[in-house]
Amino acid sequence: MSEPSPTPVRRRRRRLLRFGGALVVLLAVAGYLGVQYLTGGVGAPRCKVVSANGDGASYEFTPEQAVNAATISAIGTSRGMPERAVAIALATALQESGLRNIQHGDRDSLGLFQQRPSQGWGTEKQIMDPTYAAGIFYEHLAKVPGYSRLPLTVAAQRVQHSGFPQAYAKHEPDATLLAAALTGRAAATLTCQGRPAATPAGGPAPVRAALARDFGRDVFQEAGATVDVAGSAASPAPAAPRSAVPSDSPVSKDSPASSASPAPVATGSAGRTVTVPVPEGSGSGATELRRGWELAHWAVANSSALHIDRVSYAGREWSAGTAEGSWRTPDDKSGAEAEDTAAEVRIVTGQ
Repeated sequence: MSEPSPTPVRRRRRRLLRFGGALVVLLAVAGYLGVQYLTGGVGAPRCKVVSANGDGASYEFTPEQAVNAATISAIGTSRGMPERAVAIALATALQESGLRNIQHGDRDSLGLFQQRPSQGWGTEKQIMDPTYAAGIFYEHLAKVPGYSRLPLTVAAQRVQHSGFPQAYAKHEPDATLLAAALTGRAAATLTCQGRPAATPAGGPAPVRAALARDFGRDVFQEAGATVDVAGSAASPAPAAPRSAVPSDSPVSKDSPASSASPAPVATGSAGRTVTVPVPEGSGSGATELRRGWELAHWAVANSSALHIDRVSYAGREWSAGTAEGSWRTPDDKSGAEAEDTAAEVRIVTGQ
């Protein structure tokens, strides 16, 4: 005997239940995407680096990865390490942690490079500080004879002693693109959409502190005495927090932020602009341009975390919130003006 067909009331109830379930799933997905949009989290990539060689190579990554990559590069160049060393460090971090400062790993491995406290890399607190982790990596890499001439996998393995030494190779192309941009050799090749992080904007002070943390307080020294738009003397930048690196640390004595010298800065645009000087040198100016683009790309990489709205250098400007976040030449800049702007990087923060 066949079962009686459902009544119209039951059919409507089932449809309502199905519709309600679908609506709950849709709202959950929309909520997740909204959080990712606001926080610049691990959702769709919002930063991109492209090859300066015109070969179409590119790498897309998240704001979180961009901040960590910029720190790794800045710590390396501030220690006088070459671009190849930065590429090795970036490829290592890509393999070990995906360029994320994670608090877990194999056994007691932690952080960007999955360094182990039990193997003498430092305390858990130190290893979870990206500046310390990058510094101690470079310290070990510098002890590898001829590391810059070795295959990347070999150089990385001499430092890491990984159980999968060949795994670093797959990250070499992306790490090479990142290193070229973040060390300033490849101009205007790193962009981010610059969506703000879900924290209150802090103005120029966090930008100055982060610059001093990654590049050292001497990054401001060439500025000299400057004034803001109101005509008052600019105040010194606050010291970057370094509590994770004690004074007896093997990194702290050589770390770029260990200098005790003051850090004069310039502010403008209603007190929202940080002006970072690009030291002058001799020759064609290629060294100065490279330093300038290193600082400019660092600022773009940190745009979400530090609420940076605009970055200007050498007649080019990046603005947050655009679809591609591309570098452009402002319409009101003449050639002479563009050349003058190579003397400084201007970073405009949000309100």
